[in-house]
Amino acid sequence: MPLFDPHVHMISRVTDDYEKMALAGISAIVEPSFWLGEPRKYAGTFFDYFDHITGFEVKRAAQYGIRHYATIGVNPREANDSDLAHETLERMPEWFARPTVVAVGELGFDMITDAEEEVLRRQLEMAFEAKLPVMIHTPHRNKLEGTLRTIRVIKDMKLDHERILMDHNTEETIAVCHAEGFWCGHTVYPVTKLSPERAANIFAKHGTEKMLVNSAADWGPSDALSLPRTLQEMRLRGFAAADIEKIGWSNPVEFYAKSGKLGALLDGGAA
Repeated sequence: MPLFDPHVHMISRVTDDYEKMALAGISAIVEPSFWLGEPRKYAGTFFDYFDHITGFEVKRAAQYGIRHYATIGVNPREANDSDLAHETLERMPEWFARPTVVAVGELGFDMITDAEEEVLRRQLEMAFEAKLPVMIHTPHRNKLEGTLRTIRVIKDMKLDHERILMDHNTEETIAVCHAEGFWCGHTVYPVTKLSPERAANIFAKHGTEKMLVNSAADWGPSDALSLPRTLQEMRLRGFAAADIEKIGWSNPVEFYAKSGKLGALLDGGAA
């Protein structure tokens, strides 16, 4: 079965990780825009980064038979620098038309400030104007508070929940996100997020409809093979093959196909 990791930050990974992912069966990935370990100081740094994840990383992944897609956005950690954020937003739509850009994101809250909400609202408007789905980052701190505020913003703007992925869910947030009809991402990441066991517990309780698993592998202690490890945990627990296939492939494909840009992947299946 081919696998699709819907959230992995390959700019921070060595090329060996691509080889390991390919050997484990991962044939498609999405790289969301995020911070670079420290705050950016210039809008041009964003633009060079957008070029990198829609250019160089696509070629690097292809060397291992992996299709690389990306999301474009100003991440919540940098939304409090209002001047820089809005300068970046002015030009950001230039990247929306690129053939591998399948969503706008990661968007949301970090410190849960009014400045973050302003940038979130503007990017949500831009995403729906561009007919792209949205990836939401639920915050690391005060996760439920930030998630509930995000949902209030989305409802206030009367946006279609079917086109929104609420990511980084844990036991604290999954019930409300699932009940609201969002697509729900789960990050399996050592120490700060879920383990394969906890992710499997969530699927045992809430089912696998509209559920995704990702590694979010980045600068910190993380594992680019978190998706296959979670699927193995599900197999050992006796989950149905259809449920494992939903998590590993068809759910991320169905969500990102809303961009209208997965034609090559859909036509050819795995890379």
